[in-house]
Amino acid sequence: MTFQPVLPWPILAVVAGALLLARVVALRQVLLSAGRRRGRAVLRWSGVTLAVLLLIAATTRPALYAHGNGQGATAAAGANLNVFLVVDRTADAEGEPRIAGVRDDIAALIKQYPAARYALIGFASKASLDWPLSEDVWSLRPTVAALGTQDASSGVNAGAADNVLRYQLIQATQQYPGSRNVVLYFGSGGPGSRAPQGDFNVMRGTVAGGAVLGYGGGEAIDEAELHRIAAQLDVPFVHREPGQPFRAGLPEAPGNAGDAADRTELYWLPALLAAGLLLVEIYLSVREFRRGRIARRDLAS
Repeated sequence: MTFQPVLPWPILAVVAGALLLARVVALRQVLLSAGRRRGRAVLRWSGVTLAVLLLIAATTRPALYAHGNGQGATAAAGANLNVFLVVDRTADAEGEPRIAGVRDDIAALIKQYPAARYALIGFASKASLDWPLSEDVWSLRPTVAALGTQDASSGVNAGAADNVLRYQLIQATQQYPGSRNVVLYFGSGGPGSRAPQGDFNVMRGTVAGGAVLGYGGGEAIDEAELHRIAAQLDVPFVHREPGQPFRAGLPEAPGNAGDAADRTELYWLPALLAAGLLLVEIYLSVREFRRGRIARRDLAS
């Protein structure tokens, strides 16, 4: 069994400690105020506390790996790869075609590498982390399908994602030792923009591969700027044509060649049990509240 927590282990430990301390304080209040119903109150406290522990367990993302001998290579393609999708979300002269091509290419990439972790960084004049690094490709697909354009007028900065990308690369290297980072940049280079164009200053060794993918033709693309970004990221430039099949050649992470593995997520099991316990507590609380209202109404009458 392996674990890939949604937060770094030190932060998760602090959060778990705070929650458990809060439950201990709640137990003290229960023992002081329960009176004759102390046994029932402690039982309800135990149920909620168990739900909290199960939710903490779910956030560690436990999983089982089923190792194969090559037949599972397709299913595990991209295992232990951190893929950063940097997407120019400005509208081109024709409105939709570029972002539509980007959506199609990202969908093809996810299909080709279903076991990779993905992060989505969108930018126009400024950048934002639209999808944090995660293996949850099922939820990422509708997010990618809903990608739209932003109106940045003439202020698009082709290098706006530098700070966000650099921080995410460093964090991924620390959180997933032994993994490799891949950067795929989707854009047009900000042709006609009057805004200063930033640079990408990623740390040496944090990018193991990827590509700068250019969309558009003529005045709708600044290939010189895209070539400059490709040189800064140390990845090749690829010009994309509408309807052209997309197949990325991403590097394999160490230890993945010849020994593929299917990861079976188990986080849903403790999350489901915790949901059941919390539903019981909600039911008991609502029933207790209604009984209290009825009792007060009877006293008032």
